[in-house]
Order: sequence, then structure tokens, then C-alpha cells
Amino acid sequence: MTILEQIVANKRLEVATRKRVEPIKHLKNLCASMNPGRSLKQALIDSPTGIISEFKRKSPSVGFIHPDAQIVPIVQAYDLAGCSGISVLTDSDFFGGTISDFKAARNAVACPILRKDFIIDPYQVYESKIIGADVILLIAASLTLDEAYDLGELAHEIGMEVLLEVHSEDELDYVSRFTDIVGVNNRNLKIFKTDVQTSFDLAGKIPSDRVKISESGLKDPATVKALRKAGYNGFLMGEAFMKHENPGEALASFIKELI
Repeated sequence: MTILEQIVANKRLEVATRKRVEPIKHLKNLCASMNPGRSLKQALIDSPTGIISEFKRKSPSVGFIHPDAQIVPIVQAYDLAGCSGISVLTDSDFFGGTISDFKAARNAVACPILRKDFIIDPYQVYESKIIGADVILLIAASLTLDEAYDLGELAHEIGMEVLLEVHSEDELDYVSRFTDIVGVNNRNLKIFKTDVQTSFDLAGKIPSDRVKISESGLKDPATVKALRKAGYNGFLMGEAFMKHENPGEALASFIKELI
């Protein structure tokens, strides 16, 4: 099994367990009265930098990055530094994140927040809305075309935006009317090899009417500036900031070099 296949298999077990604790019908009822979330898409369009700063303790590719990281001070520092939005990992086994992290972040900042996880089931979409997500991540490599479409449609129905993540040109077939943001992941999730050239190669092939972002492997302002010239509106960055003792200060310094 590839790493992605391992993660998805584990996620199916997680979701099945949570369904037994709290039935999906209950989640649907809770979502019915909730208001639409904040727009990350518009925040990226309006932002001079487009930085989506990520809270991440570890990853399968590098192991622990910042194991003792505390969510509230870091996301507050990100917000103060001027990020366009924040991404919070909620996968525990592979990335060291939790739903509790997400809830704490939502209560601590007012900017748009992306729930970063491997979403494969409608249950997770309802769950994302309940914990305060403005945007959910749908990864083309972990879904069929129909699954991506249906999950995106559901997200829109209950007032969330969709960030569709792709890694290759053929995965652009997953872009639908429910795709608000197209994210090019420079990391191949099957082998976890990263190459920023992936974003440059796909830049002109993404539909021109979509907000597009580059993800993974972004470390220096020069690369971000070049990607912006290539047409990208946003840049999802986690490890570049989280490896520092104070991720918020690292973001602030990075932004100073961009503008």
C-alpha cells in the first residue's frame, strides 16, 4: 500500500467509529440552522500575499516538526502577522492534529479556516461545518470523480467552500461547479516526493475562472513571487513556519520579504 492508501484506509476506520458514537442524522440536524462560513476564496483574491499558514505538528514525510506546538498562540500570531487564512490539520495518526485543535483555532481567530484532512465521507463534511470550518479539502487522489462532486455539492449546500487538491493534469477533470479553489500539491501523496515545478507545469492548465493556490515545498519568497507571476492567488505553507520556535514571527518575516 502507498502512504496515501494507508491514510485513507485508516480514515475509513476512524469515520466508522465516529458514526457509531454520533449518528450522521444528528449532525445533519445541527447543520440545518448554521450560517454560511467566511470566504477563503475572496480573502485570497483580496490579499496582497495570499499566504494560508498551516498549523501542523508532524507529517509522514518528515516526522515531527513541532511536537509540542500549542494551537491558540500560534494561530493568533498567524492572524496578527497578516495571513489570508489558516489551515488546521485534524488527522491525528499521521499528522498529529485533532478536532479539538480546530475548535480551539476557530474560537481564537476570525479569519477563514480550512479543515485539512482526508475527507472521504459525507459524515466528515457535516462534521466540518459543526466544528466551524469555512473550507474543506477534497483530495482528487483519494476520491472518485463522483465522490468529489457529491462531497463538494454537500459542502456548498451547508455553507462551506471547497478546496480541490490536484497533483497532475488528469486530476483537473475533478474540477466542478462546486470547486471554489484549485490547489496544486507539489507533493506526490503516493511517494511523498515534493517538486515545486509541479505548480509551474499546471499553472496554465487550471481553468482561468478559478482561484488557484500552490501547496507544499514552499520555502522562500522568491519562489512565491514567481508562482504569483505564473497566476497563483495563494500559497499554503506549513513546515516553513512550524519548524521555527515562533511560527507567527516566521510568517511575519516572510511576508515582509514579499511586499
